[in-house]
Amino acid sequence: MSLHLYDTSVRTVREFVPVEPGLASIYLCGATVQAPPHIGHIRSGVNFDVLRRWMTRSGYEVTFVRNVTDIDDKIIRVAAAEGVPWFVIAERNQRAFTWAYEVLGCLPPTVEPRATGHVPEMIELMERLIAAGHAYAAEGDVYFDVMSYADRYGSLSNQKLENMRAAGDTETDCKRDPRDFALWKGEKPGEPTWPTPWGRGRPGWHLECSAMATKYLGPTFDIHGGGVDLIFPHHENELTQSQAAGDGFARYWMHNGMLKIGAEKMSKSLGNSLLVPEVIKKVRPVELRYYLAAPHYRSPIEYSEEALFEAATAYQRIEGFVTRAAEVIHDVDAHAPLPQAFTDALDDDLATSQALAVVHEVVREGNVALSQGNKEQVARLLAETQNMLDVLGLDPRSEQWRSSGGDLGMRATVDSLVAVALEQRQAARARKDFAAADSIRDQLADAGIHVEDTPQGPRWELSR
Repeated sequence: MSLHLYDTSVRTVREFVPVEPGLASIYLCGATVQAPPHIGHIRSGVNFDVLRRWMTRSGYEVTFVRNVTDIDDKIIRVAAAEGVPWFVIAERNQRAFTWAYEVLGCLPPTVEPRATGHVPEMIELMERLIAAGHAYAAEGDVYFDVMSYADRYGSLSNQKLENMRAAGDTETDCKRDPRDFALWKGEKPGEPTWPTPWGRGRPGWHLECSAMATKYLGPTFDIHGGGVDLIFPHHENELTQSQAAGDGFARYWMHNGMLKIGAEKMSKSLGNSLLVPEVIKKVRPVELRYYLAAPHYRSPIEYSEEALFEAATAYQRIEGFVTRAAEVIHDVDAHAPLPQAFTDALDDDLATSQALAVVHEVVREGNVALSQGNKEQVARLLAETQNMLDVLGLDPRSEQWRSSGGDLGMRATVDSLVAVALEQRQAARARKDFAAADSIRDQLADAGIHVEDTPQGPRWELSR
């Protein structure tokens, strides 16, 4: 089976056929940086990181572009409320997003363009649209003329033009049609501006992504991704203005589901955000990644701490096998074939839940092989497990998680302290002072550290 993906534009799963054989181009709508990220934002980053890793494992050379919207109505409002320049807000929150992506193991993008660095490309796109009769300037603004593209507008979101409300991106009566959307917003007091042939102003949100996507991926590219909440109006408008200008634009549209609390989409406006630094105080970053990656990317996630902790426990079962098996098998075959069921699951629209079911089944077999002392079987199953986890960005022995311990560098410090206690315990056992040895073990347990005695010596892990 070859890779098949659900394409929002045709509302069905279809085979992935790239523009250029052997190459895969992905544009992911990244952060609008008016606030630090909650785990709903980062879910998109994790989902598309898994897609990228799987495409790479499948033999594609992947170009992955994830943009930053660093100028926007919301950013300007936050800056005004804090009494600081807009770029202070943008820079502060972009750093917070970069940190969150990194701490959850997302590979860095090939390119991470900022909107404010691509105004010349936006001006060129507007000039093409005006020349084609699909856009017009009015009182310092520039608008896309929806009626000039009425036969195509609404195709991505499966809406009819007559049922659409007026675009709410500007407050003006100079539009030809209330549904026309802003490509460029004329100068206003206190707002940042850039010069254009139609006067100073700043870009509209939709224009930014079209200009950046085609600059780095070309007029026609493979995949455009983002949250399902972006289908309309953002992605609809991107597709419309790009194709009206003569670009093929994205051939596949992929959208991840929302993360919700109490049936409401997680958002800053609802005041129910769970910021990444707060959540990784409850579980390790690798466990949070497991929680976000485990459901199918198109499925909504109903957040609860119970589900979060269940995901952490499930990951620890996998991690436990890898740790124990690695004490027996020191050289793991990084090129061992993946189980066919795992490959089939990810080729079937990135079905991570089924893929992880395969991981858990292999882990169960591995634990049996460990108990039986079957080193040959353990070696094969450990290689399969680690290679599957590598695709998902969850291998506990990878540099990402091994160097930090998944808990921001504290593992090494704790390891040193526990090692001292375990040396004292071993010394007590050697002199047959078992009461002292048990006391040390009990004190470690009270501190949340579980000690397991193995033929290779004592092993410890954090209790939950």
